[in-house]
Amino acid sequence: MMDANYLISILLSIPGVFLALAVHECAHGWMSYKLGDPTAKNLGRLTLNPVKHIDPIGLICMVLFHFGWAKPVPVNARYYKKPRRDMALVAAAGPISNILMSLIGVLLLHIVYLLYSFSPDAIPFGVLWVTALFETPLDMELGGKLMYLLFVFLQQFSILNVSLAVFNLIPVPPLDGSRIAYIFLPTKVYFGLMRYERYIMMALFVLIAVGALNGFLGNLSLNLFNGIVNLVRLIPIFRF
Repeated sequence: MMDANYLISILLSIPGVFLALAVHECAHGWMSYKLGDPTAKNLGRLTLNPVKHIDPIGLICMVLFHFGWAKPVPVNARYYKKPRRDMALVAAAGPISNILMSLIGVLLLHIVYLLYSFSPDAIPFGVLWVTALFETPLDMELGGKLMYLLFVFLQQFSILNVSLAVFNLIPVPPLDGSRIAYIFLPTKVYFGLMRYERYIMMALFVLIAVGALNGFLGNLSLNLFNGIVNLVRLIPIFRF
């Protein structure tokens, strides 16, 4: 039988997954458009409508494993003044947008708790932070239930965005990290590696499915997430 808290966590993560993937792909298209390429705009991909961006398998992987992908935004490097440099900028726009979204999520989480903290029945921040994914809200009073749901949603949203950024920064094709890292490689080597993009993606999917990358990527994501949290906690009013 599925644990109630795990089910709540999964359900609350789904809207965040849709938004994280949509922002990621829209950022690619927006950067490409700013660099002179109208392809994504002409195809209606400069939108936060998740229907335009979602890849079903990538969506499932994001919900279950916190690592996944969306339908790539088409770009045309022929419009770029410096194709390899500009392709790297387009690639970097996706992960950067997710890191910024995670920062916004953590900020909102702290703002929501700040308002909630004036309630006489407020749950201590430290307790809520550590146990939000493990404590059931069923026995809480109404304010506690709402805070619990909002807290878990914002936690999940922030962690999902970090995970998506870290996953896409892996320097293997077809992930964004390959476009960023390969700018330093000779052209012949770069395009030689790109020839095997499909096979590398298949191998990557298998590794995700069997959980071989969970520990490595999970640790990287957690460290980046903790860094974002610590940055927000530098603001005096958020030192709960």
